[in-house]
Order: sequence, then C-alpha cells, then structure tokens
Amino acid sequence: MKRLISLIALAGVVACGSAHKDQNVETFRTDGGKSVDITLIKHGSLAISYRGLSIQVDPVSGLGKPTDYAVEFPKADVILVTHEHGDHFDPEAIGALTKEETLLVTNARCAEMLGYGTVMANGDAMDLPKGIHLEAVPAYNYTEGHTQFHPQGRDNGFVLTIDGLRIYIAGDTEDIPEMALLKDIDVAFLPVNQPYTMTVEQCVNAAKTIGPKVLIPYHFSQTDLSSLPSLLPGLDVRLRDMQ
Repeated sequence: MKRLISLIALAGVVACGSAHKDQNVETFRTDGGKSVDITLIKHGSLAISYRGLSIQVDPVSGLGKPTDYAVEFPKADVILVTHEHGDHFDPEAIGALTKEETLLVTNARCAEMLGYGTVMANGDAMDLPKGIHLEAVPAYNYTEGHTQFHPQGRDNGFVLTIDGLRIYIAGDTEDIPEMALLKDIDVAFLPVNQPYTMTVEQCVNAAKTIGPKVLIPYHFSQTDLSSLPSLLPGLDVRLRDMQ
C-alpha cells in the first residue's frame, strides 16, 4: 500500500500535550492508514505521537530556543536517548517528561550517569507498546581526527517500525557503511554538521545509500543545506528549522 505523506504546520495556543506554536509537525500515514505525528522541536530533539502514545527523542530543555517539556508536552510513555552529549542528554528534561510507567531507552553510558534506564547496544531490538518495533543501530565517526567525538560501538541511532512505517533517527554519526543494511526506510533524520557528524556531501551519500522516501536533515547548526534538494533530485527533502 502506498504511504501517504503530508505536512501539517501547527500554530495557535500552546497547551499541555500540544506542539509549541513555533514548531512544525510532520504527519505521516502508516500502512494501515493511521497517523504518526513527529514534532520537530530543535537540533536533535523530536517528539513522536501515535495512537495516544508519546515518544520523546533526545529531549533537551536548553540549547537554542528553550523548551519547557513540563508545559509544552505530555508525560512520555517512551524516552529514547542516543548518547550522553549535552545536546542529546538532559536529565532535567528527562525528569520533566517521566511518569511512573515511562520507559527510558538509552546507551550504557547514559544509564550509568542516571542510575537507571533500559540499555540498548548496536544491533539490539525490542518491542514497544502499540506494536512499535525499535532497533538500535550504529552511530559513530570514522574520519581521522574525529573518531573521539562518537567512537564506534558507544552510541545509538534508532529505527522505529510503526504499523509498517519505518523511521530512521540517525543520532550523531557520519555516513557509515552500516547504513547500507537499512531497508525500506520511509523517513530519515540525518545530522549534518562537521566536525561532529556529516558534511553535506556525506549526507547526500547517506541518503543515496539508505534511499528514504523523505529526508529531514537535523542537528545542522550553521551548516548551509540549501544545496541538498538539488543534489538529491527525486527525493523529498524537507529543510526545517532544526539547527
């Protein structure tokens, strides 16, 4: 079944459980016709809503525009943290989003720093509520002089399969060979800022390797992404405010 992909720009009154009025929400349809809403918060921070389930990815309160998670979002059912850098790992934001039943999934280092959490390593997989399947995939630097930023084997990217819709959230990584193993990706979030993640050229290579239906660059700081659509003709490249 062909997936219907549309963009909804939300604006209006800020209320608990709704997107901030300055944020965009991308809405995608699953194979079964259900809606998956992805709020583009900032940088590496995303919120995913599906059938009443709230998933937060790398929630960070500060870093650029402040985000008050206690006011702007409901408590999370699942929190995914890719790694321990401060622009991805924020104990204050995690605390604001946590309720008794919240499942925190992260790498070993973040769980050690917090004193709790469900640890996933590269290659691990687990099932989340509402029939969502979660995979932890590699995320690392390989360029000489950059490998200390994200060493191989430490950090995660995530692939979520939601009623057939496959979403790849790359975390902090370059265009690593393991991306060739990713299949049937509908939506890919790829980071583009050297020296920490990818150059524009590496992002193009990664997109061609993965072949997603939609590419949303994120975590790009001051990188000029204006050339990306022309470098990836035929791909739905969505340039959003995700510095």
